[in-house]
Amino acid sequence: MSGSRPHAVVRRAGPADAEALARLLDAFNREFGEPSPGVAVLAQRLSMMLAGPAAVALVVGDPAVGVALLSFRATVWSDGPTALLEELYVVPGRRNGGLGGALLEAAEAAARDRGAELLEINVDGEDADARRFYERHGYVSGNPGQSEPQFYYSRELGRQPPGPEARH
Repeated sequence: MSGSRPHAVVRRAGPADAEALARLLDAFNREFGEPSPGVAVLAQRLSMMLAGPAAVALVVGDPAVGVALLSFRATVWSDGPTALLEELYVVPGRRNGGLGGALLEAAEAAARDRGAELLEINVDGEDADARRFYERHGYVSGNPGQSEPQFYYSRELGRQPPGPEARH
């Protein structure tokens, strides 16, 4: 796949790219002060994810300087899956040159190829640069035609001790 921007050749990554992608994603989290399980753990997880049908990774640069990671889930609201752009990252020295837009364009194409009708993206509220980037590319933070914003909620589940029925 290639984006419409010069020098922005985007290709689909496979399990063999897991370590390079893990380095990028680890750098992404560290850049923004977020915890990371480390390159080795990320590489192992990416290798397994990319070997199956539930995820697609895209990479730009050789060596890789940007990554987009998509996951797919079934939904009752459409015939195809819903795609979630889990991560989109371009190393700081290569930003503002169209690589992020090329990755996003390729992610949209990959989602369409899988039959997705919707691409979701979660953005931290205080990340004004990311919000501007996605809005510039046509994304909205609510349902079209409605003025109410949408909110993302999450709860870490952790591991629960076995219930009484499991102790027999």
